[in-house]
Amino acid sequence: MRDADFQVAIGDKVSFSKTVSESDVYLFAGITGDLSDVHCNEEFMSKSAFGRRIAHGVLSMGFMSTASTLMYTPHVEKYADFTPVSQGYDRVRFIGPVFFGDTVTVSYTIAKIEPDRNRTLADVAVVNQRGETVASATHIMRWVPDRSREPKIA
Repeated sequence: MRDADFQVAIGDKVSFSKTVSESDVYLFAGITGDLSDVHCNEEFMSKSAFGRRIAHGVLSMGFMSTASTLMYTPHVEKYADFTPVSQGYDRVRFIGPVFFGDTVTVSYTIAKIEPDRNRTLADVAVVNQRGETVASATHIMRWVPDRSREPKIA
């Protein structure tokens, strides 16, 4: 794959902001089955070091995924022979709590292009309204060749 096929460049950046509501956390808890007291029991958490309920760390990863979609979706039709698909996240860290009512902003920045491996890597950071980093990761986007590009078997 040539660099030109990626349609993105090192330094390209998008961001996504979301205020995390109680319903966001409860819907996520219901979907995943993670109904931990940390997320769903205000009385329990009022006695904790946090003093109140916190959102699931993995919910922040969902917001990271939204940011990756914002980066790549505008270019999908330009890719012609490749489909961008998330290959996962490396070095995921949940650095601080996300409280109900916090507004988080995800910054997604293309950090590296690896044409020989058909992938791009992005630095992803989630920051709350107080400017505190609450999560970070490296996102790996793989560029999967369409069937038309696969070798033909005779």
